[in-house]
Formats: sequence, C-alpha cells, structure tokens
Amino acid sequence: MSTRPPIFVTSRDADRLDALLDATSPRDCPGKAELQAEVDRAEVVEPEDMPPNVVTMNSKVRFRVVSTGERFELALVYPRDAGSSETVSILAPVGSALLGLSEGDEIEWPRPGGGSLKVQIEKVLYQPEREGEYHR
Repeated sequence: MSTRPPIFVTSRDADRLDALLDATSPRDCPGKAELQAEVDRAEVVEPEDMPPNVVTMNSKVRFRVVSTGERFELALVYPRDAGSSETVSILAPVGSALLGLSEGDEIEWPRPGGGSLKVQIEKVLYQPEREGEYHR
C-alpha cells in the first residue's frame, strides 16, 4: 500500500505503548521502529472520544482475505497477553500495522511460508472504549 490510512490511538494506549517501547530493545523487538512510527503518526484521542469502528488495544477484529473471502478473528493485545492463535501482539509487525485502523481498511498480511495476502478489516467485534472499558 503506497499511502497509509489515517489512524487513531487513545491517549491511554499511546502512554502504555510509549512505556512498552521505552522498555524494549530493538534487538528484542525487530519491529520497534515501525511501531514507534505508527504511534508517532497517530491522531491521539481521549478513550471516550474514540470512533467505535477503530482497532484499539484489546480489540477483537474480524478480517476477510480479499482474494478468497476467508474470514478469521484475532484480538490485538500487549505482549504479556499474546501466545494463543486468537491473538496478535502489538510488537508483531502485523500487530503494529493494525493499530488505529478502521473497518474497511486493508493491509498486507504476511503468509507463514512467504509472500503476503491482502486482508480487510471487516468488523471491529469488540472495542473496550466502545463498551465503556477505559482502563483495560
């Protein structure tokens, strides 16, 4: 994708992500620079002002593979909560790419064996801010 869509991040997520980035070395996190760039370019909003269709930390998202129509769901989480097949860490390259995107946005998703797929964010199934959970 040549142009990146605008993204939104809550002030709480921005503070937590800044602390996480400060505590993480580039050697331990090869995608650190990319995550920092995403946080830096994001429009920061208060949690109660977050649009309901935006991917925030701890959001659960349904994706659609553009070429096949296949659907899958994942939650965007902090590293301590990652590890299951139903989560993606914010420190993973695809995790940092998801942060702040909205329903309808598309990203390139790396394939396990190489190459990539175009994936669309079909629906934000759960967003803490939309549910009034501002401290999650």
